[in-house]
Amino acid sequence: MTKIENAFANGKTFIPFITCGDPDLDTTKAAIRAMVKAGADLIELGIPFSDPTAEGPVIQGANVRALKGGVTTDKIFAMVEELRRDLTTPLVFMTYANVVFSYGAERFMARCREVGVSGLILPDVPFEEKGEFSSICRAYDVALISLIAPTSKDRIAMIAREAEGFLYLVSSLGVTGTRSEITTDLKAIVDVVRANTTIPCAIGFGISTPEQARNMAHLADGAIVGSAIIKLLAEHGTGAPSVIGDYVARMKSAVLEA
Repeated sequence: MTKIENAFANGKTFIPFITCGDPDLDTTKAAIRAMVKAGADLIELGIPFSDPTAEGPVIQGANVRALKGGVTTDKIFAMVEELRRDLTTPLVFMTYANVVFSYGAERFMARCREVGVSGLILPDVPFEEKGEFSSICRAYDVALISLIAPTSKDRIAMIAREAEGFLYLVSSLGVTGTRSEITTDLKAIVDVVRANTTIPCAIGFGISTPEQARNMAHLADGAIVGSAIIKLLAEHGTGAPSVIGDYVARMKSAVLEA
């Protein structure tokens, strides 16, 4: 069983996201440790990019702050390597194709395997173009995690059948960010996914409250939260890790009630 499979093996899964280097990597490390202690099952680590097209203003701001602070892909790999000395929680990267291309795709995947990163999410790579990365990912045991959006429609079954790791189900049209209400017919999408794969699916985009997390986990196998956590970082800065830990504990508790 892979590390990602293990994350979904014990009931409903909570997956927090954090932008690495916002406001600095020491804070990122402390926040990751706090999230693990609070019960996070799997953590998405954002590698900052100058043009993060899938992100709303909250995570865009985190990318800008991290890049201004001097974070690099190599520094993030080194941070993960340090964390891996004692943390076993599954980790996946979320970034953009240019980041991987500029680093060198094979070198990037090799480093993922070396430091213990189990998966990669590239929101700007359409399913039909994933072949540029999938064979290299497979060679280094890195799951290339696919996204399914409300607009995927007739492509949902096809994407599900070729899924690796877990499926990231986008709850709403548009970019990341908290939403007061999620109106997409997510059950219909999950039903198609279930009919075509045994790979777990988790719902992200727009989730910020325990009630939303509980509802999403009831429909799927887990909930993903990013912008709400980044808002805590923006508000509390280097003091954010303990606040984030408390927030993750509440969200994980809500997911388990689903």
